[in-house]
Amino acid sequence: MKSVSEFKSGLAAKGVKYCVGAYVDLHGVPKGKVVPLSHFEHFAHGSELYTGYALDGLGQGPNDDEISSRPDLDRAMILPWNPEVAWFPADNEFKGEPYEINARVALKKQIAAAAALGFGFNLGIECEVYVVRLTPEGRLEIPNPDDDLVKSCYDVKRFMDRYPWLDKMATAIDALGWELYSFDHEDGNSQFEFDFKYADALTMCDRYIFFRHMAKHYAAEEGLLATFMPKPFADRTGTGAHFNMSLSDAKTGANLFERRDPSEDPRGLGLTELGYHFIAGILRHGPALCAAFAPTVNSYKRLVRRGLMAYYSWAPVFNSYGRNNRTNSVRVPMGGGRVESRNADASCNPYLAAALALAAGLEGIREKLDPGASNEENLYEFTGAQLAGRGISELPRTLDEAVRAFADDPFVEQTLGSDLRNEFIAYKSEEWRQYHQTVSQWETDRYARLF
Repeated sequence: MKSVSEFKSGLAAKGVKYCVGAYVDLHGVPKGKVVPLSHFEHFAHGSELYTGYALDGLGQGPNDDEISSRPDLDRAMILPWNPEVAWFPADNEFKGEPYEINARVALKKQIAAAAALGFGFNLGIECEVYVVRLTPEGRLEIPNPDDDLVKSCYDVKRFMDRYPWLDKMATAIDALGWELYSFDHEDGNSQFEFDFKYADALTMCDRYIFFRHMAKHYAAEEGLLATFMPKPFADRTGTGAHFNMSLSDAKTGANLFERRDPSEDPRGLGLTELGYHFIAGILRHGPALCAAFAPTVNSYKRLVRRGLMAYYSWAPVFNSYGRNNRTNSVRVPMGGGRVESRNADASCNPYLAAALALAAGLEGIREKLDPGASNEENLYEFTGAQLAGRGISELPRTLDEAVRAFADDPFVEQTLGSDLRNEFIAYKSEEWRQYHQTVSQWETDRYARLF
C-alpha cells in the first residue's frame, strides 16, 4: 500500500494543486473542504473539521464538537474538466472514530458483515438523467422542441441532438476507468442513460455520487440543467437508478448468484438458491427499503402504474419479483447471475440504499428465506383481488407511507443504528410536512377562480 507521501508525489506529478474530501449528507449530496496539495499529509489524516449542525442529518447541535472527514486515498478521482483538482470520497469521524450517523460508514459495516460470511458485494447502478432547461419562471422544459416523440426510447436523432454533452460525459467516464459499455436516449424526452461496468458496492456508490456531480457540471457548460429529480414531468417516464446486485466469493471473486447450468434451476430464472434467498430478504423488507430507494416526495409520483402518461410507467409499484418482467420491483435479468432492484431512483443516497439492501439480502441468506413463485404477467393489469390472491402487496404510495414502514421495521435500526435511523425519519417526516403546507401551482390553477 502506498504511503501518504507517495500519494502526494503521484498527485503532484499529474499536476494536481488541490484536493477535496467529499463525504455526503443524509440526502447523498457531497460536502467537503478544498485543501492545497501542500496540506495533503494533514488532509489524509482527517485534519478538516466540520460543524455538523450546519448540515442535514448529522445529528448535532450548535454546542457539539466538530466532525472530521477522512479521505479514502485509494479511490481518488481527478476532475476530468479540471485536472488540478483531485476528488476523494470521504468518511466522517468523531474524536478519531467512525461517525455512526453517516451512510458510507453504514455501508462499510454491512460490507464487513458480508465478508465475515465469505461474501463480496457487487453493485451496478443504471445512471439515468434528464437534461433540461430551467426557465426564468423556474419551470423545467425540454431544450430541444424536436424531442417530442411519445415513445422516444433509443431514438438516434434525439440522441445526436445532445451529442456535445453526451460526448463530454462518455469521454470523462472512460478517462476515469469506469468501462462505459453503453449509453442511449432513454424513454423520456431528453432523458439519457449511461451504463458502465459493475464494481464492489463501495466503489460503485462513490462513482454514482461523482457521476451526478459531473453530469451537472457538463450540462451547465451547455447552459442546461442535468436533473436527477425522480419525476420532473408528470406525463413522462421517471428517472431510476436500478441496483443490479450480486454476491461473490470473497476469495475467488466467483459470482455466487450465477448457476453454471441455468437449466438446472427449477424456477427457471438462472439463479442459485443463494440468489433466491437474497431476493426473499429484499421482499421481506420491501416497504421499509422503499424509503431509502425512493427518498423524496417526488419519488412517489414516479412509483405509479400510469399516472398522466400515455402508456404504462415502467415503475415498480409491487413488492414482487420475476424474470425479465419490469412490472416487478425485483427483476432477474435474462441469463440470471444478478438481482435488479428497480425501486431505486436517481435521488437516492446510494450508500444508505445499498447498506439496507445488502443487510436485507444477507438476512434472507442467513434464514434461508423463500421468495415464493415468480411473477411473469403484466401486474399493472391485475386487480386488487388478483394481487391479493398472489400474495402481492403494493409498495408505499407516498413518502409518508414509506417513512412509516421504515420506522416500523426493527430491521432498519438493527442495520443503521438508532441515530442514523432517527435522523432519516426526522428529516423525511419534516419534508412530507412541508410539502403539505406548500400551495402548488396545480392548486392555484384549479381553485383560484373556481370558487
